[in-house]
Amino acid sequence: MIAWEELDLLNGLNRVLERWMPLLTPLGVLVGILASAQLKDYKQLVIWIFAGMTFIGSLGANFTDLGRVVRQPMPIIVNLMILHLVMPLIGWAVANAMFPGDVLTETGFILLFAIPTGVVSLVWVSIYRGNIALTLTLILVDTLLSPFITPATLSLFVGAKVQIDTWGMMQGLLWMIVIPSLAGMTLNQMTRGQIKQNWGPKLAPFTKIGLFTVVAINSAVVAPYLKEAGTDILFMIASTIGIVALGYALGWLVSQWLGWGRDVTIAMTFNTGMRNLSAGAVLAIAFFPPPVALPVITGMLFQQILASLFGFALAKTGKRAVAL
Repeated sequence: MIAWEELDLLNGLNRVLERWMPLLTPLGVLVGILASAQLKDYKQLVIWIFAGMTFIGSLGANFTDLGRVVRQPMPIIVNLMILHLVMPLIGWAVANAMFPGDVLTETGFILLFAIPTGVVSLVWVSIYRGNIALTLTLILVDTLLSPFITPATLSLFVGAKVQIDTWGMMQGLLWMIVIPSLAGMTLNQMTRGQIKQNWGPKLAPFTKIGLFTVVAINSAVVAPYLKEAGTDILFMIASTIGIVALGYALGWLVSQWLGWGRDVTIAMTFNTGMRNLSAGAVLAIAFFPPPVALPVITGMLFQQILASLFGFALAKTGKRAVAL
C-alpha cells in the first residue's frame, strides 16, 4: 500500500502537472527534437505507454453513466458530426489551398482531424467543472468508433492517392485505445467505483508524464523532417493553429445556439477542439512516411495552449453570467 505521505506527494505532483498542461506538449516536442538521437529508438514503446494512459483515464467511466448519457444523445451526435464531418472537410480544404499537390501534407491534415477526441479533454473539463459523464461518454463512444471512422475518413479523402493499411491501423487503435478503455471501465464497474477512488489519485500524474514521454519520442522520430521543412513549417503551424482553434470555437458556438447548459457547453468546447494527437502521431509514424506526422506534431504544439485560452474565456463568460 502507498502511504499517505506518498499519496500527498503524488497529488501535489498531479496539481503541478495540471498547471503546466499548456506547456507540457510543446516542451515534449522541444525535448524530442533536441534529444532525437537518444529517443528515436524507443518508438516501439509508444503504443504501450499510450495504452497505459488510456487505461488510467478510463478508470473513472462505467457502463451505467454511459447508458444514462446515451438516453439523451443529441450532444454526442453533434460532437461526432463536428469531429468527423465538419473538421475533416475544413482540414482537407485548407491543406489543398495552402499546400497544393503535397499529398503527404494533405494526408497529415486529414489524419489530424480523423482521429478521436482527446482523453486529455477530461482533465480540462474537470478543471472548469463541465459535464464529466458526458465527456467520458463522448470519449468512449468516439474511441470505440475510431477503428472504423479513422481509416474510413482517410480512405475517403486520400485513399486514391496514398496506400493505407486499414487493417493495421484498426489493430493499432484497438490496442492503444479501445481495449484499454473497456478494461478500465469494466474494472470500475466491477469494483463499484472503488478502483477509481483508491487508485485514480495515485495514477493521475502518470497520464501527464506518459503524455510528455509519447510526445517527446514521436517528435524525436520526425525531428529530421521538421528541420528540413524550412519556411513551410511556418505556414503549417499557422494553418494548424487556425483550424484547431476553430474546432474549439465550433463546440462553444453550437452549444450556445442550441441553448445547452454551461456544463454541456464546457464539455462540447473541449471535446470538439481536442484530439488524441499522441495517438495520431503514433499512427502517422507507424503507417505512413514521416512527413505525414508533421501536421499532427504541429497540432500537438498548440492544442493544450489553445485549450487553456478557451478555458480562460469560458471562466470569464461564467463569471459574467453569475454577475448578471
